[in-house]
Amino acid sequence: MYPSFRSAKGYTFDVTKILVIDDSKMMSRCLHLWLEAAGYDVEEWVPFSPMEVPDHLLASAPDLILSDYQMPGCNGASIARMVQKTNPDIPLLILTSFKTKEMDANLQKFGVRQVLAKPFGAEALIRAVADALGPTSQS
Repeated sequence: MYPSFRSAKGYTFDVTKILVIDDSKMMSRCLHLWLEAAGYDVEEWVPFSPMEVPDHLLASAPDLILSDYQMPGCNGASIARMVQKTNPDIPLLILTSFKTKEMDANLQKFGVRQVLAKPFGAEALIRAVADALGPTSQS
């Protein structure tokens, strides 16, 4: 894990940072609010191409990535390949409206921890994040 630090009134504590990659502003904002309410630090980002992913991962240093599958110019499989090449230890969750067994199998080859089918609620999301982060998770 790559812990982030946030300070408030002189106190410093570990905060798990989640990078949300989604081209839908409404979905991205909803994910942000749910994750922040659960105590996570959240960064929203939309890449224009998969080639931007390595540099952004190095600069952002997230503890977990939550990515939509279908986006213009970049899909979840491309994100997964770039994450695996850059830092395969970062847990990656993919969100999709069109989940198939073939998609699951293909994404697992690239280290995706779980594919969440839309629609899902806050509890399912937080549970999936906690499972992906393992026993050191905040939840």
